[in-house]
Formats: sequence, C-alpha cells, structure tokens
Amino acid sequence: MKRILYIEDEAEIGEWVKSDLERRGYSVRWLTSGQGATEEVKQADLVVLDVMLPGLDGYSVGQRLKREAPQVPILMLSALSSVEDKLQGLSFADDYMTKPFHPDELAARLEVLQRRFGQSIGSEVRLGHITVRLEQQSVMDSRTGDEIPLTAKQLQILLFFLKHSNQIMTKEQIYESIWGEPYMEGDKTVMVHIRYLREKIEINPSEPAIIETIRGIGYRVKL
Repeated sequence: MKRILYIEDEAEIGEWVKSDLERRGYSVRWLTSGQGATEEVKQADLVVLDVMLPGLDGYSVGQRLKREAPQVPILMLSALSSVEDKLQGLSFADDYMTKPFHPDELAARLEVLQRRFGQSIGSEVRLGHITVRLEQQSVMDSRTGDEIPLTAKQLQILLFFLKHSNQIMTKEQIYESIWGEPYMEGDKTVMVHIRYLREKIEINPSEPAIIETIRGIGYRVKL
C-alpha cells in the first residue's frame, strides 16, 4: 500500500481527496498545515501538497520536504494557475496540477510519478563499487562493506543524480533543486560540494567514474 502525505487546509477538499485516494488503495496521512511534515515525509512514498496553507506556504514547505527526502516525489495542487506560479512550484516539485481537478486525473498523475520514480530508483542502486540504500539513506562501499559517511547535502546531491539518472544536469538545476534558491552566475557551491562528494565515493576523484563532468554543460550519473 503506497503511503501519501497529503497537505491541504480546506476541510471539504481534504476530506474528498483523502476519501477518494483511500478508495483507490492508498494510505493517506492528511495534514492541514506544514507543521510536522518534515517528520511525516520520512514515511511517505508520495506527497500531494497545496500551495495556499496557513503559516508557511506550500512552496516553502515543499522545498523543505524535498531537502529532507529528495527521493519522494511531490505533486503540487493549487488554484494558482499562472505560468510564474507553476514555474515556482516545478523548481523543486515533480508535478503541478491546478484546481479544480477531476480525481481520476489526480490518480493518473500519481501513478505516473510512481512509475517514473520506480524506474529510476529502486530500494538499492549499485554505482560501480558503491551501493546506495535509499530506505536507510546510506551509501556503502561494496569492497569493504563499510558505510561511506556523507553530509546531508552530499547525500541530497547523489540522490538528485539518481532521480535524474542518465540525464545531464546543469549547476543551475542542481543548486535550485537542492538549496531551493535562485542560482547566481559564478557561484561555485555546487562545484565544491561535488568535489568533496567525489573524494568520498570515487576510486580516483581526479578521474571520476560515477559522477561524470560534461564539459561546458554540467554533470551526469549513468545507471
């Protein structure tokens, strides 16, 4: 049974969506604000998140959730339908759906997210000599059986690459997804973090085999 973290402050809509998703076989944890969401997302397989929330808005909540659990797909659900609103949501979320909506469409979009994430990331991913255990949020060296200690940001970057495996990701895309802020041209934050990450996971960091540099474009991890 897939577990959905559903964050919606409007009681009528919340009851309707929760009831419909449970009828379709999902287990739904419904919150009316972002309070406690960073803990709940650790047990979730999917997130459905409204934008207009009391306290922190859905964009802020979503960015925190993505930093906390980058492997969990987020679907933004909002009455805000301008291009600017959608782009803001899609800077960190994995889908954006506007209200009003039909429950069949919501269910279909959730199924697409499950297939997409299920194809790119399993419970464990082998990359050369390392194994990424997604449920445990750990990285193991298969040669020694030891865990490779990564910082939170290093783990988020590695999981971001797995989510977008076989795709070339730019510094801008990496920075805005991980840090949740606009990228400033010339900022070396991503480059520095990837250098330190390579020192931990690559056999020869000067000739990386896991995180490839695509000159003039960005980086790529192949599965």
